[in-house]
Formats: sequence, C-alpha cells, structure tokens
Amino acid sequence: MFLRAFLLLLLFSCGVAQAALFSDSETREQLEALRTKVQEMEARMQRTEEVLMGQALIELHTQAENLKMEMGKLRGQIEVLEDENRTLRKQQKDFYLDLDNRLRQVEPGSTGIPASEAGIPASPLESPVADTRDGKGAVAKKSVVILQLPDTVQRGRYDAAYASVKNGDYSGAITGFENFLAQYPQSALAPSAAYWIGNAYYALRDFDKAIAAQQRLISTYPDSPKIPDGLLNMASSQIEIGQKAAARKTLENLITTYPGTEAAMKAKQRLGSLK
Repeated sequence: MFLRAFLLLLLFSCGVAQAALFSDSETREQLEALRTKVQEMEARMQRTEEVLMGQALIELHTQAENLKMEMGKLRGQIEVLEDENRTLRKQQKDFYLDLDNRLRQVEPGSTGIPASEAGIPASPLESPVADTRDGKGAVAKKSVVILQLPDTVQRGRYDAAYASVKNGDYSGAITGFENFLAQYPQSALAPSAAYWIGNAYYALRDFDKAIAAQQRLISTYPDSPKIPDGLLNMASSQIEIGQKAAARKTLENLITTYPGTEAAMKAKQRLGSLK
C-alpha cells in the first residue's frame, strides 16, 4: 500500500509538472504572437507616417510651384502695365509737342512765322471786333482784348512753364502759367498759357478745373486760335466726368464754329464714338 501511495503521488506530480509546462508554452506562444502583432503595428505606423510625410511634401511642393506660377504671371502683368505706361507717357508727350508746335505757328513772334501770316496784326495786337446792330441799327462793339507781342522775358517765362508740361510736372506747369497770366494778361502768349493750364489739369485728372480753365480761355480770349483745342479738351473732360450731353454739345459747337480745323476733325471722330 505504501508503494501504491508512492506511485499515485509520483503520477500526480508528473501531471502537475506537465500542466505547468503546457501552460508556460501557451503563454510564450501568446507573448510571441503579441510581439509579432506589435511589430506589425509599428511597421504599419511607420509606413503610414512615411506616406503622410510624402503627401505633405508633395502638397507643399505643389503649393510652392503654384505660387511661383502666380508670381510669374504677376511679374508679366507688371511688365505689361509698365510698358503700357511708358507708351502712354510717350504718346502724351508726343501729343503735347505736336500740339505745341501747331499752336506756336499761330503765336505772334514765333520763329520763322511772322505775326501777320498768323492772321494777327502787328503789335499792339487786338482781337477782331465783331459788329452787332441793335433794333435801331446802332453799331455796338464787344469788348476788345489788346494783346502785345511778347518780349524776351515773357517768352522765357512761358517756355519755362511749358518745359514743366513736357517733363510731366503738371502742378509746376499750372503754377508757372498762372503766374504768367497774372503778370502778363495782355501778352500774345496769354491765351496759350490759359489753354495749357486746362490741359495740365486734365493730365492731373482734375476735370472740373480743366473745364473751368478752358472756359476762362474762351471768355477772356474769345478770338484766340487756341479756342478749338480748348473746346476739344473741355469735351474730353466732360466725357471723363460722365457729362456726355454737355460733351456732345461742346463737340457740335466746335465743329460748327471752327470747321476745317484739326480740332474739328478730331471732334467729329469723338462725336461718332460718343454714345
């Protein structure tokens, strides 16, 4: 019986040891499986981070390329605008030079053109007098504007103010011509000075003052050969501020009163495009 008890105890011990060994093996297998899963998850996370970083870099690169393209377009537009601005300034300068040359041809004392050929009598200069008759047949004369041939000082001051126009200093030109008119209101160059004041205001886009300046030219020197160009400048100013009806009336008046002039020809073109 002692032997039987010993054998039973031995068998029982072996069973417990075997169970313990089997349990440790399963635990190790589970741990290995968990480690494997952790490693797989870590690998997947690393691959995901690499993909995400790659996509972020691609997006940043794409955004950078788009910005470069937009900057290139902006630079191109700036260059085009600068070129157009240079062209416009050159055209404006050429326009002023051409117009001044035409105006000088009718100014007394101009080089190579006697005052008599310009349709203006010798000094002192007097604007033509228009006779009108009242109901009783009496002759009434409108006010006479006496113009005097410019001396060297007057010509120098006029040319200095006009140089400001050519250099684009329109504010300086206005000041120069206003001072000229204040000192020499009866100079034969005064109508030109009055005209250029209006033109300088137009260049500064102060259209109300441009219109007022040309109206002063018309009222003060009604027989000046600068009147057609003054009317044309006035009409342009009226168009700029949306007074199309007034501009149309001004252009029609220019065409009717001064037919055959270059200003009248331009007025016809503008009148045709005015809607």
